[in-house]
Amino acid sequence: MEAPHQDQRSRSSRPRTIHACAHSGDLLAFQKLLRANPALLNETNPVMAQTPLHVSSGNNRAEIVKFLLDWGGVEKVELEAKNMYGETPLHMAAKNGCNDAARLLLAHGAFIEAKANNGMTPLHLAVWHSIRSEDCSTVQTLLEFNADCSAKDNEGMTPMNHVSQGPGSAKLRELLQWHLEEQRKKRALEACGETKAKMEELEKELSNIVGLNEMKIQLRKWAKGMLLDERRRALGLKVGVRRPPHMAFLGNPGTGKTMVARILGRLLHLVGILPSDRVTEVQRTDLVGEFVGHTGPKTRRKIKEAEGGILFVDEAYRLIPMQKADDKDYGLEALEEIMSIMDSGKVVVIFAGYSEPMKRVIASNEGFCRRVTKFFRFDDFTSEDLAKIVHIKMNNQPEEGLLYGFNLHSKCNIDAIATVIEKETTEKQRMEMNGGLVDTMLVNARENLDLRLDFDCIDTDELRTITLEDLEAGLRLLSQP
Repeated sequence: MEAPHQDQRSRSSRPRTIHACAHSGDLLAFQKLLRANPALLNETNPVMAQTPLHVSSGNNRAEIVKFLLDWGGVEKVELEAKNMYGETPLHMAAKNGCNDAARLLLAHGAFIEAKANNGMTPLHLAVWHSIRSEDCSTVQTLLEFNADCSAKDNEGMTPMNHVSQGPGSAKLRELLQWHLEEQRKKRALEACGETKAKMEELEKELSNIVGLNEMKIQLRKWAKGMLLDERRRALGLKVGVRRPPHMAFLGNPGTGKTMVARILGRLLHLVGILPSDRVTEVQRTDLVGEFVGHTGPKTRRKIKEAEGGILFVDEAYRLIPMQKADDKDYGLEALEEIMSIMDSGKVVVIFAGYSEPMKRVIASNEGFCRRVTKFFRFDDFTSEDLAKIVHIKMNNQPEEGLLYGFNLHSKCNIDAIATVIEKETTEKQRMEMNGGLVDTMLVNARENLDLRLDFDCIDTDELRTITLEDLEAGLRLLSQP
């Protein structure tokens, strides 16, 4: 009879582990063990791989949880340590309804959206406990700390999806539904603030485009629709994904087609329509090979480069040159390669060129007008348009630009510059050069400024101010052979 008694006494006299103390809530024994051996702070137990914080949190031993969280040693307790199921200490507190432990963990910054191996968040597990125990206190605590009611586990289930429709779950369902609606409203307000900022940035970009009112209206429509979709999704509505159309830019050189394509790339990326703001600019030589079998791979490489952004095909009419029927040209092959990927949604294609020659491209492929649904005409700039461009360019010079640091004299208002342009250029010059006239005029004007200044000039304003006379001189040089 002595043997069993002695065996029981020997078991009771065995030293207790730190995990056993965390489980039973024996704070004094726990403190003694940890102070004697600080390496036990984050030690995992066999099989379950749980730390002392896991065990104390899952048994609501609030005093031990607090002691661990306030531990002042060199090594700190691991708030996000995971057990064999991928659960953190907060998961353990949530699934066992340990509200005091959960509140302590959250107050110390525990990640409320941590996911276990099955994709469940602490809120998922707290809901499961609440269903069994009819105690919503831990759910309420997690919601106070803004736990995401719309988070989904690996099976696509939200915490609400786990709640049955029975009368016993009415309080829990009502609690979750109220917080879900509040979180949707909050996301919608945040999306609204972001929308306003994005629309302001859009308008700033559009202010750098002279004319093209039809294009600006279309851009505003796309941007506003896309940004409203963001808000719809923030409110939990399901809406289809928008696709920007393929376009044709028709007009003379210098009317801003390439510039608008670059701005368009930034804007479509800004509002989330395109994943990239990249604009890949290509011409015939970038696409067409010299021999049989060269054009396809060459064109496909450029298409691949443009994926996620815009493929801008400048002077697209050169792909379909005027030629005799028996001449062999590979431009049509390049166009067909581009056409073949336009329904994929991977890239937006913009064809650009003179209005009349572009009719050849449109007529060359029966699917062109089905795929290219937006045609924008870039009219020649008036003298007033060109004067506005002068101001825009001078106000937006990059640091590496030739005119960076220079400004226009106060007399160089738009009307005055337009009058000078009208006086010093012909209609033919303006039509052929359009926006290119402005760059040449400004470069010439700066050279004229340098020519008329004395070397001993120390007036900083005079050294960097371009006058109306400088602009006029810059235009006169255009007429010289």
